[in-house]
Amino acid sequence: MDRWNTSLSRYYNYPFRFLHFYSIFVVIVFSSIFPIISAGRSSDGVIVTQADFQALKAIKHELIDFRGILKSWNDSGLGACGGGWIGIKCVNGEVIAIQLPWKGLGGRISEKIGQLQALRKLSIHDNVIAGPVPTSLSFLPNLRGVYLFNNRLSGSIPPTIGRSPLLQTLDLSNNQLTGTIPPSLANSTRLYRLNLSYNALSGSIPVSFTQSPSLTFLALEHNNLSGSIPDTWGNVVMNNKSYQLQYLTLNHNLLYGKIPASISKLSMLEEINLSHNQINGTIPDELGALTRLAVLDLSNNSINGTIPVSFSNLSALVTLNLKSNLLDNQIPDVIYRLQNLSVLDLSDNKLTGHIPATIGNISRLSSLDLSENNFTGEIPKSLVSLANLTNLDVSYNNLSGVVPSLLSKKFNSSSFVGNIELCGYSPSTPCASPPPQTLPSSPIAGVAKPRHRKLSTKDIILIASGALLVVLLLLCCMLLCCLIRKKANSKAKNGSKASGLATTGRGAKPAPAAAGAEVESTGGKLVHFDGPFVFTADDLLCATAEIMGKSTYGTAYKATLEDGNQVAVKRLREKITKGQKEFEAEVAELGKIRHPNILALRAYYLGPKGEKLLVYDYMSNGSLSSFLHARGPETTIDWPTRMRIAIGITKGICFLHTKENIVHGNLTSSNILLDEQNNPKIADVGLSRLMTSAGNTNVIATAGTLGYRAPELSKIKNASTKTDVYSVGMIILELLTGKSPSEATDGLELPQWVASIVKEEWTNEVFDVELMRDAPNIGDELLNTLKLALHCVDPTPAARPEAEQVLEKLEEIKPELMLTATSSGDDGTTVQEKSE
Repeated sequence: MDRWNTSLSRYYNYPFRFLHFYSIFVVIVFSSIFPIISAGRSSDGVIVTQADFQALKAIKHELIDFRGILKSWNDSGLGACGGGWIGIKCVNGEVIAIQLPWKGLGGRISEKIGQLQALRKLSIHDNVIAGPVPTSLSFLPNLRGVYLFNNRLSGSIPPTIGRSPLLQTLDLSNNQLTGTIPPSLANSTRLYRLNLSYNALSGSIPVSFTQSPSLTFLALEHNNLSGSIPDTWGNVVMNNKSYQLQYLTLNHNLLYGKIPASISKLSMLEEINLSHNQINGTIPDELGALTRLAVLDLSNNSINGTIPVSFSNLSALVTLNLKSNLLDNQIPDVIYRLQNLSVLDLSDNKLTGHIPATIGNISRLSSLDLSENNFTGEIPKSLVSLANLTNLDVSYNNLSGVVPSLLSKKFNSSSFVGNIELCGYSPSTPCASPPPQTLPSSPIAGVAKPRHRKLSTKDIILIASGALLVVLLLLCCMLLCCLIRKKANSKAKNGSKASGLATTGRGAKPAPAAAGAEVESTGGKLVHFDGPFVFTADDLLCATAEIMGKSTYGTAYKATLEDGNQVAVKRLREKITKGQKEFEAEVAELGKIRHPNILALRAYYLGPKGEKLLVYDYMSNGSLSSFLHARGPETTIDWPTRMRIAIGITKGICFLHTKENIVHGNLTSSNILLDEQNNPKIADVGLSRLMTSAGNTNVIATAGTLGYRAPELSKIKNASTKTDVYSVGMIILELLTGKSPSEATDGLELPQWVASIVKEEWTNEVFDVELMRDAPNIGDELLNTLKLALHCVDPTPAARPEAEQVLEKLEEIKPELMLTATSSGDDGTTVQEKSE
């Protein structure tokens, strides 16, 4: 027990729901995890009872086992409670859990399941099970969690399930259920999570749901629910308990009527989604009291009236979507108070007046859509100051005047079309030249004004001929210069190729360029660092290019040179990079960094028009993110591979921190690249040194949206070694769970989701299902790595370990990998690397 030290307690001190998780975790860690993933050990040393054995046989009989998953469920019953029967967990010979997710099971769930009187958890989600939800579930007095989502269940929801006194979670989403929602579900006083989304349920929303003090998550979206939304939220308080509801999603239904003002009584709400319904009336001013609200989506309804001024009190609001309604009048000037707002969509309404200049004060705004309204006046120049703005649409309004030049360069013409009096956003919409200014004059008495003689036909012909002659002379000069330059370049290029072949022999690679060697090029400057081959600027600029991705830094390309060699080229955004002198000094230092787990910078190019290109080795296996999340179902990633990747990433970060004094600042699984042996290479190293301060602010904000950013970065804005360690911890969690931090799981961020699973006493579900296949052999390693990852993502920076300490712990967990870790050297060969 003492293996689980107090480092975990800090992690579970998240402010809003995890204060008591550590104590629960310590109590259950051996009782809920270790028995399931330890090889050859019984859960409690007791053989399964005869009643439970017969029930399990009946359950197996009605399931269709396409993959032979249930072969371990033998007729003798021996091993059912000894860890031999897959998916079964027992206490005192009684079955307390059936966990068979992602097993490809068909058939139906037997009503005999009601005989498992000790059953606490039924988790058979992500299969192809059909038939009804068993009514006998209501006979289980200890039932806490029912997870049947992503199946093909049909029929109605048994009303009697609400009788289960200990039921905490009921998730029947993404099935084919019909009928109405039983109001009795709210009778379970401990029910905190109810997800019935993506079915074909009809009828109205039960009023009983509005009076449940335990519900935290209520998801009813994508059904056929009708009627009005009840206006009785929070009207009844039981035992002085406040309402806990945090997520309310009713979108994509047939609901109508007004938005109930009583929703404002749910003070804990963080997300409201009522979009794609038939809701009308005005938006209640009372919603401005929901100070924890982060997402408000009322789009695609028939809501009229004005945007409430009280919305300025929604200080936590990140997304406000009111598109496709009938809202009119002006946007309140006080909207600038929404300083956390990132997405504002007011498109397709009837809003009028000027676009408030105060919107330019919402520094975190990344997406602004005001299209298809009746806005007038000019586009506020203050929008130029929105450094994080990546999407802007003011099309199809009545705007006039000149589009600020910085906006017209940053966004394409589709952002501004449909405004007849708007100009300057494309070559086809030039702004009229201002009339020439004439100085007032008072004619002197007695002096007549000069009269201008009209040009004769002869004068016009002479002027036109002269102009034509000048144009022809200019064209001849330009053509001559181009021919001379082309001939010189051709000679230089042929000479270079001949020299390379003579030096290296036929078919061999050219000799590597010396570090910092500048290669002559036309109109630009190409500087090589040490690498496996050399190329000219013309080779680079004429290479076949394929876009690999875009980021806040710029666009990445896969470039295939004429000789068949491939490189990765990152074209940096010119507006956020430093000036040429500073840039060259910094990039020269980055070009010297060499480590087996750092992507090597091979060259850089400065173009005549300010272009800045960085050339790296091309990694054929892509990013860690695509490796984990974009593979086919037939591709599996074993534990040694995941652990080797985690070790390699940690080694790279440790090297940057201790040897190069560099903080990465934007570490995600998308900029961890893999070579042919799946060894990790950290990309984008030191790019923050090449950026302006405004550019680095953008990068930090983007990292936050992807889920890898340490919580303190929202305040201090400066990355540190501890923020890098947080990102390493998130990537290790990603490797353990198979889930991306950028995507919410059950409405929670990845660390919160892990903690919620621990709270439900089913920590084994944290791990990727692929890892659980080998759990009997790697159980201790999984648990210790999870503990280390949670230590890295501790919300308190001082409590996190340093990168060196993380590396030492990984060495303790998997010492054999530290001795045999291999990585691709700079010359493309495989080298053995010892522990640092």
